[in-house]
Amino acid sequence: MTHSLDTEMLLDAELLRYARQILLEGWDVDAQLRLKSARVVMIGAGGLGCPASETLVRAGLGQVHLIDDDVIEMSNLQRQTLFLPTDIGKPKASTAAQMLQRINPLIKARGTVARLSEENAYELLDMASGKPDLLLDCTDNFATRDIINRISVRYQIPLLTASAIAMQGQLALFEPQLNSGCYHCVFGAPNTDTELDERTCANSGVLASTTAIMGSLQANAALQYLGLTKNPLTGKLLLWDGSLMQQRLMGYKQDTGCPICSV
Repeated sequence: MTHSLDTEMLLDAELLRYARQILLEGWDVDAQLRLKSARVVMIGAGGLGCPASETLVRAGLGQVHLIDDDVIEMSNLQRQTLFLPTDIGKPKASTAAQMLQRINPLIKARGTVARLSEENAYELLDMASGKPDLLLDCTDNFATRDIINRISVRYQIPLLTASAIAMQGQLALFEPQLNSGCYHCVFGAPNTDTELDERTCANSGVLASTTAIMGSLQANAALQYLGLTKNPLTGKLLLWDGSLMQQRLMGYKQDTGCPICSV
């Protein structure tokens, strides 16, 4: 991260709120300050975005910006934990940001109702003010993840991507600045002709606990990366299978022929 801890201090209210975290072995005031200084952009404010953003905000993330062009529907309430029945019909991004701000008034949360693209990424990511410390991909389709990966590589922004469907999930943290591989190296190009690429929560279903678990795992990785400057998933793809209650790690390397990160 580029932020200086010399210009930041923890307020008394922050020391009290985050006391149990600061007491944690391996996590100290400097880690909390790094988290406070961090700016995260989260694409997707749904099943993954809700638990991931709530955990990060409760933990003391300084700034979170949610980008989503969708509105809240009744079927979302089964797993999208920042929304209430009275929110149906409202934009997800701004509604989630308002709830996050209520949960922790010591942080800054904002929502933008828009669909991220390569064309509007510079503006939506507020690159004029500096690069975000981390992108969180909380979307639900392969094509959008491919676009987010291209943006990550283009602007050299670390990308923490999660997916959840049915009772399975995946998680990876790519660091394009290290030339260690990207989403395309692992999954290849999107192909809408295949059944796998077309699977979403809307057409395949998802258990409420799957998004909660994967969103929490995503937040866990983000906290370590932002607070401890540690990537717990270097060169690894985490695979979660809720039906078997199993989790495993699969290694990967940069594809030297990758058209996205090896050019």
